[in-house]
Amino acid sequence: MKTQSKRRPQPLSPDSSPNPFDILTEEIVCKILDHLHNDPFATKAFSLTCKAFYFIESRHRRILKPLRPELLPRIFHRYPFVSHLDLSMCPRVDDNTLNVISSTWKATLQSINLSRSRFFTNAGLSSLFVNCSGLVEVDLCNATQLTDLAASAIAEAKNLERLSLARCKSITDMGIGCIAVGCRKLRSLCLKWCLRVGDLGVELIALKCKQIRSLDLSYLPITEKSLNSVLQLQHLEDLVLEGCHGIDDDGLSTLDQSCKSLKMLNLSNCQNVTHTGLSSLINGTEQLQQIILAYGSSVSPKLPKVTSDLVKCLNAYSKLQSIKLDGCTVTWSGIKAMASLNAPVKELSLSKCLGLTDDGLSFLVQSHKDLRKLDITCCRKITYTSIDIITNSCTSLTSLRMESCSLVPKEAFVLIGARCSFLEELDATDNEIDDEGLKSISRCSKLSILKLGICSNISDEGLAKVGSSCSMLKEVDLYRSVAISDEGIAAIGEGCPALEMINIAYNDKITDNSLISLSKCRLLKALEIRGCLGVSSIGLSAIAVGCKQLTVLDIKKCFNINDNGMLPLAQFSQNLKQINLSYCSVTDVGLVALASISRLQNMTILHLAGLTPNGLAAALLACRALTKVKLHASFRPLLPQSILGYMEAHGCVFHWRDKAFQKEMDPKGWKLHFGRSSSEVP
Repeated sequence: MKTQSKRRPQPLSPDSSPNPFDILTEEIVCKILDHLHNDPFATKAFSLTCKAFYFIESRHRRILKPLRPELLPRIFHRYPFVSHLDLSMCPRVDDNTLNVISSTWKATLQSINLSRSRFFTNAGLSSLFVNCSGLVEVDLCNATQLTDLAASAIAEAKNLERLSLARCKSITDMGIGCIAVGCRKLRSLCLKWCLRVGDLGVELIALKCKQIRSLDLSYLPITEKSLNSVLQLQHLEDLVLEGCHGIDDDGLSTLDQSCKSLKMLNLSNCQNVTHTGLSSLINGTEQLQQIILAYGSSVSPKLPKVTSDLVKCLNAYSKLQSIKLDGCTVTWSGIKAMASLNAPVKELSLSKCLGLTDDGLSFLVQSHKDLRKLDITCCRKITYTSIDIITNSCTSLTSLRMESCSLVPKEAFVLIGARCSFLEELDATDNEIDDEGLKSISRCSKLSILKLGICSNISDEGLAKVGSSCSMLKEVDLYRSVAISDEGIAAIGEGCPALEMINIAYNDKITDNSLISLSKCRLLKALEIRGCLGVSSIGLSAIAVGCKQLTVLDIKKCFNINDNGMLPLAQFSQNLKQINLSYCSVTDVGLVALASISRLQNMTILHLAGLTPNGLAAALLACRALTKVKLHASFRPLLPQSILGYMEAHGCVFHWRDKAFQKEMDPKGWKLHFGRSSSEVP
């Protein structure tokens, strides 16, 4: 028997000169690329290493998210095997673009995102769906220009499994009927805010698309007529009926079907549904895991409260894990009924629930000790007692949201850190937490989200302890925590290398030193320093150089930031998508420099004293990816209408604001932001 010789790997480089990369096979190189997909800079650097790597990277790329449609011709030949195309950053996508896409990737394309794109018609969609027979996922959200002709084009996608048509307000039952007949393999469909789709269209979907797993019918003018057909779907798991005001108890009582496979039901803002209707709707369901009845009482004071009758509807569902009752009025009978549920409840959301007291909340959590997520935002009657019982009973909590629990004293926060060591998210916004509480919370080494806005009792001492102990922090909110200074921010910058978002707005002790410290956080994507009077272009320059993944920047009312800060941004922050420059000292020069950032989509430019109509016009024309611009109304008659028309034709939307110049630093604005009236503020 002949011995089979081992095949030696072929060298990657065609050059005969020694190349250290020759020992790597193409398979190994592709494995390396698999680990670089989250970092565009790393992928680009990799492809520029040598010709062989450049070639391999082009054939390895499957996911593409171009900045502008005019860039597509350059990448058609370079990336021949694209399967997932995201055009959400391309506001202007016309039929010609879709034609080229459909001919280039007709054999490989599996999903396309057109959720923020416009200017294409049914003709372009028809070309796309006829040629790309492998398409399984399409996102057409916000395509308000599409009509039933476009829906008939979608029907050509015979293998389509996931389709989103949210806010496609011109599509009617006729168009949905075409989709139902043509797309028999649909598993997920979103029709939210498709206001011209009613019972007929929904019934056709239910009758023809038997594989549906997820169905979003939010705010549709439907009644129980179509629900009978929907409930016959044997594989339906997620059903969203939020804001369906045509559904009521009388109609639901006539249902003669049940959906045994249903796992999630969302009946938020259904004004005319009480426990009677809910009971009829979920009768016979065996797999129910999540129920959402949020913001019921905030819509109409006539709506039912969370009573024992409502909760008893859920008694039979032993697999129920998540209950969301945000904005509802809870009663003691309802609390007792929830406590007696024979289900492994892991998530409980009671945000803004009127009537929730220490007695009720304590009784409830002692009965559901396996809770992982608890939301008690704006429950203003709870005190130390509740936190004591929560932390003693639910030691496996990973998320605790308790913004504006104004009667909870600072001592209670010590209990959270001492007893809930698995905590990953804590929202203590607008609370009495102090440094001792922060030191205790620093024991939660897995903490990734920490919100401490409007917490005047915390200082650098407590924040430094968090920075040194919670290295996994990704999001920190210190909005208006006025005792925080550079020392505390330095601890975060030094100890939290994974930081992606930080808000230090309206803190007057913050200076450039804080920004220099944060520049060490290479993964930082969102920075809000609005109203920080102590920062200047020096600190912003450090951020630009160090944080190259920055995508969102708010420097409103940073009066000391000028053109010297814009130039480094233009050079180093090529990922920047959104910026607020209002009230800064930026002039035409700085704005034109920013226009060179190819990904910049959203700008707010109010009250820039150094900005002229000519400079603004030049910047707008140079910034080719813009989709949204907020400008003072005084500029509207000063800009040539041809420029405004050109920008709008390329997908840019202008928001004109006739807002007077504010000398004060956000007067009373934060009170409104957090839902507090002047009388509630001490």
